[in-house]
Amino acid sequence: MGFHEVRFPANLSFGSLGGPERRTDVVTLANGFEERNTPWAHSRRRYDAGLGMRSLDDIAVLIAFFEARRGQLHGFRWKDWSDYRTGRSADAVSYTDQVIAIGDGVTQSFQLVKHYVSGEHSYERPITKPVEHSVKIGLDGDALQETIGYSVDPLTGMVHFDHPPDEGAEVQAGFEFDVPVRFDVDRIMTSVASFQAGDVPNVPVVEVRV
Repeated sequence: MGFHEVRFPANLSFGSLGGPERRTDVVTLANGFEERNTPWAHSRRRYDAGLGMRSLDDIAVLIAFFEARRGQLHGFRWKDWSDYRTGRSADAVSYTDQVIAIGDGVTQSFQLVKHYVSGEHSYERPITKPVEHSVKIGLDGDALQETIGYSVDPLTGMVHFDHPPDEGAEVQAGFEFDVPVRFDVDRIMTSVASFQAGDVPNVPVVEVRV
């Protein structure tokens, strides 16, 4: 599948409905107990782009974007307004937001990740589409100057150091990010009359693995 490194207009994704989806297989045993398992290591996000439409001009922008992506054929970036940065929404992005790895003195490249923590349990989400120039990197509590001694690939979310971090050193990062998605339909149904009456098109969008 092709992927276009372009973001769906952020002003149109604002107000959209969506979030993470999990797949869990649940088997109820004869004694009433359950066995639960999942084939997915990572969640998958779904959204409805239609809910962000507020005017006929918005519809025109949506149709142009849809046609340029050839419907479901090409993926694109999506800003999830409820979850697009590594820290709290009220705070500026900081290199102390996340510990993405522990150095071993050998490894030079690390995947950007975001941790979701609840009590003693957590989930580590790989981030493959960071927003360019938003990534801040630190080592063991010291901020690194942007791009000096390291580089960030905005197409994959990989951080590459010129020299491997020392063994035991915390590799820290803070950043904004997009979700790689595609349209989940090959047609968009719109009506000028119904839109003016308050209806909006249903435009499902689903996360893709890249």
